[in-house]
Amino acid sequence: MSRPDTAERHARAQDLIDLLDGRPLVLVGMMGAGKTTVGRRLASQLGRTFLDSDDEIEKAAQMTIPEIFEQRGEPEFRAGETRVITRVLKDRDIVLATGGGAFVSPETRAQVKAGAVSVWIKADFDLLFQRVSRRSNRPLLKTANPRATLQKLIEDRYPIYAEADVTVVSRDVPQDVVAADLIEAVLAHLQS
Repeated sequence: MSRPDTAERHARAQDLIDLLDGRPLVLVGMMGAGKTTVGRRLASQLGRTFLDSDDEIEKAAQMTIPEIFEQRGEPEFRAGETRVITRVLKDRDIVLATGGGAFVSPETRAQVKAGAVSVWIKADFDLLFQRVSRRSNRPLLKTANPRATLQKLIEDRYPIYAEADVTVVSRDVPQDVVAADLIEAVLAHLQS
């Protein structure tokens, strides 16, 4: 199948804009799945504002995510995450990339389901581990065995991520390709 030309991609993006009618698009999935990178490209293609929930949490707390985990613990981080996501979901025309654990919270998941279209960017273990190994700012992977920790997170979280409205597979391709896949998948979901 050939790649759609620029005019066709713009037309598909406009169709999605019309069908969303301002509703947020919320990207969920594991750390390293590409939510932020794909989200930025997607927001650009749709003429929307891109927000990253981790950035919004850091602004609200005036601390980095690792500092929040270290000083306040994961439960307080999760509570703040839910508050921040609930607030930003009131904005129209946004693409929101969430942290890996955000959608796991029943309260956050309910907020997303009530007011947004959720997309799980799914990636296999090897791709995720390759990506997260490049960065040292992953508090949940600061363990004796990060590979086992990531595998356990996948086992625990994938059944919950599967509750998203749409699933798109991330792979080792330019993120514009994944963004285009996402537009097509959300269009198909909204048109069904």
